[in-house]
Amino acid sequence: MTVPSPPVPRRSFLSRLGVGFAALGAAFGPGADAAAQTPSVAPPPAWQPTRHPQDDWLDRVPGQHRLVFDTTMPEGLGGAMFYASNFYAANQNGYGLANADAAVVIVLRHNSTPFAYNDAMWAKYGKAIPPMAGLDDPKTKQRPTINIYAATGYADLPNLGTTIPAVLQRGVHFAVCQMATQFFAGMLAQATGGTADAVFKELTANLVGNSHMAAAGIVAVNRAQERSYTLATPI
Repeated sequence: MTVPSPPVPRRSFLSRLGVGFAALGAAFGPGADAAAQTPSVAPPPAWQPTRHPQDDWLDRVPGQHRLVFDTTMPEGLGGAMFYASNFYAANQNGYGLANADAAVVIVLRHNSTPFAYNDAMWAKYGKAIPPMAGLDDPKTKQRPTINIYAATGYADLPNLGTTIPAVLQRGVHFAVCQMATQFFAGMLAQATGGTADAVFKELTANLVGNSHMAAAGIVAVNRAQERSYTLATPI
């Protein structure tokens, strides 16, 4: 008489086989140590802008809140002066801050650049400044012989009566485009019979207060933002 084999060993074999597959899955499955076998790659270092001594004046402007206006046309400069005044006033009225708590820089480049020159330069060269870079004096209807943004009594201009001396008193600084100044120096020299180098030296020696010559206005816009100034572009 044949005695049947008991089923227990077969079940035991299948059980052991299942444990083996589970071990294989743990070793080679998606959650295995495959990641540990991949060499770790260090993240790239955080980007930092290169600093140049020509731009260090931006850090010397006092203030815990930094704002830079980019202007390219006379109308934009007028708006920047008006909004700069509002910026100071709102920080005072809304936060109890003083003028020295706001660091404000206005960049004069392209066709807003001539308004960085003082009245003496406008008296000498105002008639030769091209129309796109100047505003006619609304009182005389002619090319101005003064820096009308520095004068009172012009509330109908884009600055709405906010003058250069007024924003200077608040603490505004100006970044003046050297490339544009060189261009205008050549144009003014040709119109008056002078030399471009002589006119350039004259213009740069007769800037409005708190002015800093920048290699280019667009460079000043870049460097200011790299030093944590918020950019504003008045229309």
